[in-house]
Amino acid sequence: MPLMKPALCFALALGVALPLSAAIIGTNSAALPLTANRVAALPKNLQSAWREYLARSEQQLRADQNFFRTEMKKHSVKESLPPPPGSSQSRLPLNQPKAWYGQAEALRIADIVVSFQTPAGGWSKNLDMTQHARAPGEQFAGGNASIHLARFDNDAPRESSWSYVGTFDNSATTTQLRYLAKVVVAIGPDRSDSYRAAFLRGIDYILAAQFPNGGWPQVWPLQGGYHDAITYNDDAMIKVLQLLNEVAAGHDEFSFVPESTREQAAAGIRRGIECILETQISVDGHHTVWCQQHDALTLQPTSARNYEMPSQSGAESAGIMTLLMGLPNPNPKTIAAVHASAVWLEKTKLHDVAFKPVGDEGRQLVPSPGSGPLWARYYEIGTDRPIFGDRDKTIHDNLNEISKERRQGYSWFNNAPQKALERYDRWKEAHPRR
Repeated sequence: MPLMKPALCFALALGVALPLSAAIIGTNSAALPLTANRVAALPKNLQSAWREYLARSEQQLRADQNFFRTEMKKHSVKESLPPPPGSSQSRLPLNQPKAWYGQAEALRIADIVVSFQTPAGGWSKNLDMTQHARAPGEQFAGGNASIHLARFDNDAPRESSWSYVGTFDNSATTTQLRYLAKVVVAIGPDRSDSYRAAFLRGIDYILAAQFPNGGWPQVWPLQGGYHDAITYNDDAMIKVLQLLNEVAAGHDEFSFVPESTREQAAAGIRRGIECILETQISVDGHHTVWCQQHDALTLQPTSARNYEMPSQSGAESAGIMTLLMGLPNPNPKTIAAVHASAVWLEKTKLHDVAFKPVGDEGRQLVPSPGSGPLWARYYEIGTDRPIFGDRDKTIHDNLNEISKERRQGYSWFNNAPQKALERYDRWKEAHPRR
């Protein structure tokens, strides 16, 4: 189980001293990608599985890119075309009556969804999949690069023309699979061959992307940088496990899934839960919660974007805790993990404060008697104090000291853990501490 050092060691790892309170308490280092050199440093008994995983990822990346180049040449497309931008995850209708998914409009959208499935079997993010089917030479992914990129930016893509081509970020891939499943069930086996095939390819994609230790990256085939980390951020891995759990059960819209696929999904869930338990952060021998992302090989908390540092994360940990509480027969290790995370969330909640606009200064954390509880997005490992990052990679212990742009454009505080704790109050009656 990973053992995190106190706050002073955390700061020293970043190359800075740690005062009790300061404008800048550290600098956020870039996450390490998953590479052959790093795999070669693992114990010999672990290397084979990781080498095979890397080779499979690289082979799939080449196959995806060759497909696109061949398609452009075949159709005499000189320049690739951008896809329609938008939030495909929010636009895909998942809450319509069951009969709607068998109607013409639902099938039109399903055809578009299938057309944007990557050769690997996944989907990108930030696309509007209600407009038109993908044309030859139309990109699988839109412009996902940050508009704030600077030199040595953690968010700089390895290839500007090939980024997030297959991802679990922003609910991508899991949303498209849920939509296709509803269509398959609505129209029946005689008319659903193409949709059923696309769905099963998508499940194969999810299983292929799973790390040997049970985690999932943000992007697959691997893209490098922080995208190669085990990604809990925005519930990416949690949504994958929730989908696999429903697929494995084979109920309702997943009743068409073959038994062999359901068994593979169940195996993926077991390995995913093991990864979650292994990545729970420990401080002074006591389990706490999780970071937004953990290094794929060391399982240690790691950074993502410039302002997303190794830390304990309130919202993502609440999502993980909720997933664990939903397991039908949790083992003692899982029960202990839930109790420990609940203790930490109770300890770190904030009362009588609000995160809101203040004049022309943008959003700030201000006194607000009776408000709350709130949790910070990030807490320093070892001290549990809220910390905040900026685009220049500086880490602060005072929200009001970071740039107005970052204060305005990021969810530094939220109340997501409250629902998890309310569920915990019921869950703990059936699963007392041991």
